[in-house]
Amino acid sequence: MKLKNAAKLVVGGLLAGMISTAHAGETLDRIMKNKVLVEVTDQAYPPFSYIDDKGEVVGFDVDIAREVAKRLGVELKVETPSWEIITAGNWKGRWDICICSMSPTAERAKVLDFVNQYYGAPAVVAVNSDNTTIKSVKDLGGKTVGTQGGTPYEKYLQKELVIEVPGKEPVKPEFPFGDVTVKPYDTEDFALQDLGLGDGKRLDAAVAGYLTVAERVKKSGGKLKIVDDSLFTEPLWVAVDKGDPEWEAKIKEIFKAMYDDGTLKTISEKWVGRDISAKQ
Repeated sequence: MKLKNAAKLVVGGLLAGMISTAHAGETLDRIMKNKVLVEVTDQAYPPFSYIDDKGEVVGFDVDIAREVAKRLGVELKVETPSWEIITAGNWKGRWDICICSMSPTAERAKVLDFVNQYYGAPAVVAVNSDNTTIKSVKDLGGKTVGTQGGTPYEKYLQKELVIEVPGKEPVKPEFPFGDVTVKPYDTEDFALQDLGLGDGKRLDAAVAGYLTVAERVKKSGGKLKIVDDSLFTEPLWVAVDKGDPEWEAKIKEIFKAMYDDGTLKTISEKWVGRDISAKQ
């Protein structure tokens, strides 16, 4: 009886292994057959991805995705569902790749594969320009702080953030502030809009990525300012649905070529004014 059950377990394990790898290569095959690379990204995360005045999705991430599509010899299609849907995984062939400024976490790694880091960005504290009490992250205790929900910034404010880089030991940053009231938003745009309404009206501060906040500060008409950029540095990775090593190998090959020939640097400088690309 035990031997029979053991045999069933072995056969079951083999079948499970076959099922889990049966779609290896499927993504690249689909892309080449349809002649379209489907990129999924955030619709309100300038300068990385946002909808411009013509109603088109543009930005740093979109330009990189377009270059990947070009090197594959296919067209690019960009879709922008909610961030929660993107990070839930189980894309079932709806999207091929997420060049979308996503940071890896243990939870996300259960449903997505993280292929390669392509840039890194520091987190910052922003306040209304009329604020005089918040001079650094240490002053956030007891304050109402806005951030985009479901991001490392929210985890940071909750003192739960662990920076997880595939292949390395997790790192927990310091949290040099007292408890805060975290107010999550669908996008950073909404958080910074509320911050711009006045000091303390809806928010006392906001925590987000430097590069996106710097862009908004520049366009705020003097309503916003950055007071601290020493929180932590967020590693951003390309993500794909789980279980297609052939597609992941192709992505790594393309990104290495883009790094080596200076394309990643050029796109970085175009959108953020300096090279933020990670070595491939």
